Amino acid sequence: MQTFGVPRPTTNPYIVQLAAALEAEPRIEHLPFRWHSALFGGVDVLHVHWADTLLAGRTPLTRSAKRVAMALLLLRIRVRRIPVVRTVHNLSLRDAGRMDATLMRMLERRTKLRIHLTPTTPDEPGTPSVVIPHGHYVEWFAQFRQEDMVPGRIGYVGLLKVYKGIDRLLQAFGEAKTPGISLRLAGKPADEDTAAFVAQRLPALPDAQAELRYVSEAELVALVTSSEVVVLPYREMHNSGAALAALSLSRPVVVPANPTNAALAEEVGAGWVLQFDGALDGAALDLALSQSRSADRPVGPDLSGRGWSEAGRLHADAYLRVAGDQARRKERR
Repeated sequence: MQTFGVPRPTTNPYIVQLAAALEAEPRIEHLPFRWHSALFGGVDVLHVHWADTLLAGRTPLTRSAKRVAMALLLLRIRVRRIPVVRTVHNLSLRDAGRMDATLMRMLERRTKLRIHLTPTTPDEPGTPSVVIPHGHYVEWFAQFRQEDMVPGRIGYVGLLKVYKGIDRLLQAFGEAKTPGISLRLAGKPADEDTAAFVAQRLPALPDAQAELRYVSEAELVALVTSSEVVVLPYREMHNSGAALAALSLSRPVVVPANPTNAALAEEVGAGWVLQFDGALDGAALDLALSQSRSADRPVGPDLSGRGWSEAGRLHADAYLRVAGDQARRKERR
């Protein structure tokens, strides 16, 4: 059982494609998450993705009920000895209260195998891990119309959050000296303060425009493919679906320098992943544009190691591994 439900039109394409890959894998039965099934149904392995989403709710009553349900699920996992597999999407749980952090630590203690999306993810002492790279979006985006690249256009798409450095991107764009550049932002603000900040800053940047809302896949493809570069000015960056989305559409990405992005740059080929040191500023943005324009890039980034059929096979291997380990422990008892 995964900790995500049946995909909807707005579901992250990573989840949609992973669900399809698991459904196509003959050695396992893929179960989308339902609280009733998780608490009372037959589950051999629980695969946790973003665990904090299980605690999300629109009302205080719903959020409280989900915390009780999570506590019961943890009890069932312990009593029934259900092995937990966890994909490490982020290195830390952001904005977690004390109760949520406690529940997440309890879940971590029941984890029998960690799936790392990149080889640079640090290991957790005492818990084995396997690397299953984040799949690409090449086939997923093929159904949408792609736009011609607009010289000088800088693109950003995704949820607008403080840790994703939207403030730094706007400031850097205002400082940049490259002539003829423009900025296009698209994404839903995480909160009212972020929305207000962007709306207040835009009038001072006449060549910048923003769509402060959830954008469809077709709109995402249009924005990315019309951009000369896609800039991701994150304060913290480990696994980035946005970077892979841009690369899947053959657009270079500008990202903070760190071991994960260095490994991605080496994997996909020269000129596709441009890294900046420290906080993004106007000089870094100018340099990235200059490097992108002078790069001797191959026709497209090499994403051959990120196919979804292989990801499905590797996930099935992981589930069978922990299920087999649990069966052997039961036999010994």
